[in-house]
Amino acid sequence: MHQYIKKCPECGGIHLVLNKEKGEMICRDCGLVIEEKMIDFGQEWREFDPEQADKRRRTGAPSTWTKFDRGLGTDVGQKGDIYQLKSKERNKFFRLRKWQHRISTAIERNLKLALAELKRVSSYLKLPASVEEEAARVYTLAVQRGLVRGRSMESVVAGALYAACRRHEVPRTLDELSEASGIDKKEIGRTYRFITRELGIRILPSNPVDYIPRFASALKLNAETQSKAVEILEKAQKEELTSGRGPTGIAAASLYVAALINNEKRTQREVADVAGVTEVTIRNRYKELLRELDLKDEIKKKFLDEEE
Repeated sequence: MHQYIKKCPECGGIHLVLNKEKGEMICRDCGLVIEEKMIDFGQEWREFDPEQADKRRRTGAPSTWTKFDRGLGTDVGQKGDIYQLKSKERNKFFRLRKWQHRISTAIERNLKLALAELKRVSSYLKLPASVEEEAARVYTLAVQRGLVRGRSMESVVAGALYAACRRHEVPRTLDELSEASGIDKKEIGRTYRFITRELGIRILPSNPVDYIPRFASALKLNAETQSKAVEILEKAQKEELTSGRGPTGIAAASLYVAALINNEKRTQREVADVAGVTEVTIRNRYKELLRELDLKDEIKKKFLDEEE
């Protein structure tokens, strides 16, 4: 018997009791059976060691797109039990294992290689599991639709990862993906646009604010400067200065301005290297922010206060 804090729909009472044997939830005040034929999802056995747990468990790991068979396939293994068989029967098992790997479709073979590469790049970029799962799903759909034909496997993997990063709002630049995968960033961009168009994946434009924490961390700027950069960006978005501009460039320029205001000077070269853009881009965005948001006075006032 277990008591739950939940209101009875009939009398509004909160004294509800769960009868596990009958699978019913009953109101103790008015006797109404609120739920019946409830399923107990708990295990009905006990286990005392890992080996016993493995033997009694009736389910496997959850299905995942990061495996070529969604994690639902079976495999002729090489566990110790096989070596207890006679040599003739053991050889039969080894032959079955060999043929299991040989008799696989072209899609399965492609997915085995590609998903291993996807895991490697994802690990290098320190991406969360949700992004890796989404990228694997996008790549699998691309293979099933025949979109990989005529393109390198690595470029499609990188394109799928970039699409997943954008969908989950995990900021990663094309330069970072290029460095991790060894594919030219223009090729990754082309593949990404092709995949999203063919699969009908709708992706919103990147928000420059998403890049601020990473860039600030790489430049070793304090929290005050980071907050100031976000404030500048929000003002820029209201004035529509961010539309038509690269999110990394405008985010980096905002950090550069915020660092100047808070007397944490960083060179345009340092900021450009972290953001993966040119110094010219930083300079142009910086001038636009100063001109349109009237930040010149704030920078001058900061320096005058310090001199006093």
